Amino acid sequence: MRSPSAVLAATLVGNFTEWFDFAVYGAVAVTLGRVFFPTGDSVASLLASLAVFGIAFVFRPLGGALLGSLGDRRGRRAALSAAVVGISGATTLIGVLPSYAAIGFWAPLLLVLLRCVQGLSAGGEWTSASAFLAEYAPPGRRGLRASLISASGGLAVVAGTGSVLLLENPLTPAQMQSWGWRLPFLLAAPLGPVGLYLRLRLDETPVYRSLRERDEVAATPVRTALRTERRTLLLAFACASVTGVGFYYLATYFTNAMSATGNRSASLAVSSIALLFYAAICPVAGWVSDRAGRRPVYVGGALAHAVLAVPVLLLVGSGSPGLALLGMCLFAVPQACLNVMSSIVLVELFPARTRSSGSALAYSLGVGPIAGTAPLVAAALAAATGSPLAPALYLAVIALAVGLVLARKLPETAARPLGEPVAATTRTA
Repeated sequence: MRSPSAVLAATLVGNFTEWFDFAVYGAVAVTLGRVFFPTGDSVASLLASLAVFGIAFVFRPLGGALLGSLGDRRGRRAALSAAVVGISGATTLIGVLPSYAAIGFWAPLLLVLLRCVQGLSAGGEWTSASAFLAEYAPPGRRGLRASLISASGGLAVVAGTGSVLLLENPLTPAQMQSWGWRLPFLLAAPLGPVGLYLRLRLDETPVYRSLRERDEVAATPVRTALRTERRTLLLAFACASVTGVGFYYLATYFTNAMSATGNRSASLAVSSIALLFYAAICPVAGWVSDRAGRRPVYVGGALAHAVLAVPVLLLVGSGSPGLALLGMCLFAVPQACLNVMSSIVLVELFPARTRSSGSALAYSLGVGPIAGTAPLVAAALAAATGSPLAPALYLAVIALAVGLVLARKLPETAARPLGEPVAATTRTA
């Protein structure tokens, strides 16, 4: 099956599941702390729950190496199928886990193990999906096609947060802690089988089929990428880092900053509207990059983050929902540029035989340990300095540094063929 609609549906379902889980876990972190870590101290319980949340980011690089290698050795479809099973299966099982009160120590231990599975699976999902769409895309439309990966992530965060809000309104806190928190996780149950069915029906990408026909499939793609693509890996890592830090600010930290000056429901509503705007901007960013090139969109997005970080955080922390929404929408424009460019540039930077491994490893290292800790670092900086602008300066410094690196080192990849022979890619890498 190779129809464009089938390729899009099969590719986006797993990516949606990944970010839906991300949003749901963050929205019910307080409740999960009470259910699985009942220390008697609400702060300690929340911190324990967030620590488990962070474990998935630690395991992302390992998942990127494993699933990326699978995608280069066995095909992009195999990596996508494994990822959707791992993500949806672990998310569903979290929804049926017994509480600490029921099985004691085993409850948090099983939660940790399931978060590890989610991290391993998510490590190869984003870039595998991006590679699949890009390798199927017609000439001149790769950026537009890959932008749907970024847009679906934004929509999934809105859906995940919204599902929790819809439950919190009619249910009492006791009902949420007893059983209500489980329902959003169980929504992932049908996505796994549907996603696996759709992905197994797909034909392998034309680029990978060509690799097999030429007998150029890498036997050890991770090792090959580490040996021959070191500079590309470092560049891709820088790209993923600034993209991930910006997205986690948009999706989580700004919401927390608003909640500190207003009520939770209003903050989440503003965040959801801003993320919907972000999702709408993503295809525009992809379309522009297909015509103007990846470099100006990527460099412009990074430098715009550096310029806007302080004024945006001032708007977000103003206490006015209208000003906060304006700030987040301003921030969403360059973030859409960065996110969409990460989806396509990380794929275009690597030669076909190490594409899944190289892009997944670099992306997972950037958005895992580096970007995944950004909200925590931002909160720690604000607490340590007493200045709400410290997190903005942290983002601005990262964005400026990466923007300058990209301006000097990032090649233009929009016209780069994705299925060239190994000899050609080695000369141009």
